[in-house]
Amino acid sequence: MTASAPRYMTRFRCLADSCEDTCCAGLVVTVSEARWKRLRETVAGGPDAARVEALIRPDEGSGPGAEAGVIAKREDGHCTFLDERKLCSLHRAHGEAVLPDACATFPRVATRWGERLEVVGSLACPEVARLCLLAEDGVEPVPVSEDVAVRPEVARRLGGDAEDAWTRHAEAVRATAVALLQRRELPFASRLFALGQLALRVDGFYFRGTEAFDGESAALLSDVLRSFTLPETLAELHEGFTSLSLPGGPWAGICATVLRARLGSVRSERFSTLVRTVLTSYGGAEVPDAAWRIHAERRERLHPALAERVEQYFRHHAVNHWLRHPFTDAPTLLDYVFRLTLRAAVLRWTLFGHPAVVALCEGGAGDTGEARARLDAAAVECFQVIAKHVEQAPELHSLAQGLAGKGGAETLGRMLVLLKGL
Repeated sequence: MTASAPRYMTRFRCLADSCEDTCCAGLVVTVSEARWKRLRETVAGGPDAARVEALIRPDEGSGPGAEAGVIAKREDGHCTFLDERKLCSLHRAHGEAVLPDACATFPRVATRWGERLEVVGSLACPEVARLCLLAEDGVEPVPVSEDVAVRPEVARRLGGDAEDAWTRHAEAVRATAVALLQRRELPFASRLFALGQLALRVDGFYFRGTEAFDGESAALLSDVLRSFTLPETLAELHEGFTSLSLPGGPWAGICATVLRARLGSVRSERFSTLVRTVLTSYGGAEVPDAAWRIHAERRERLHPALAERVEQYFRHHAVNHWLRHPFTDAPTLLDYVFRLTLRAAVLRWTLFGHPAVVALCEGGAGDTGEARARLDAAAVECFQVIAKHVEQAPELHSLAQGLAGKGGAETLGRMLVLLKGL
């Protein structure tokens, strides 16, 4: 068995009570029947027995992915087992072995592709966001021990000897997409546009539910993937994309709508403070065209070297997303790329509304160590908070479903609106 991970995972160490956030708030933590049983047995007859019975409630979900229980939350949204020192009282009293899998493994996500184990991090963790976004070599794949996964036995299984064509060819498709995202000669928006074009070209024969390929379909997929590795293909797509002229108001309106939709649902002062500050920086974002002009002016005024730094954040975020979230969970490759583009749009909007970035843009800050440090800190906060409270939210998925339209060329056309601000 071999294992791999982005290089940043080899540098990750939990900051525990020194972290600016806590993973014991804002996340849904499920408990399997086996883990629940082990926890009950461990605390039986002790002071935590009654708390465990009272503070783990049955999972109301359904389907094969549903677990036995869910850790309850306090009124402030924090886990009921979180103590005053921002540490887990269960872990302190009984050790790591009694923790639910989600608690023990976070921020790690482990997936088995056939016989190979991959371990990726969640940007909902501030330290993962820092390591992933800021280090130039952060997302380079490196061999690691399976111990990096903490509990490799609970890794999700994909690929391997899967008989359906959708899963069997997933690794080749993903490898092409990740390589395309790393093509730094193209602006980030052009890379996402190229991914959208790739997805559109395979949309008619490669999608979830594709059970088997004949020789012609397999060859066609291979040819499409190969064509998107060619510099001339990407240059032509870039030229076509940059020649398009689109209004920015709709883009600004969508981004503001996403953030507003989450304000009433998230019990996090850190999140609400950031979102309200961002919206205020855009004049409340009540007039999308005016908000777009503010955003465009800020981007124009950011120092070119700092703008390149921003490109790195988004490149690393996109690569990490492809590694962490298998596209095979989506109905089509195009749907997956559309949703990734929506996430990137919301992140770009949030980052350029962060007070530190606003100050860098309006103050004409140069490429200094201090300016980079302020930009980096703002990026870590924005990417981490959005990853934790927005990217997996039902509101975002509902909005994405409505925005994407009926698929095919219509979805790619609507994706162009989201690419406007990138």
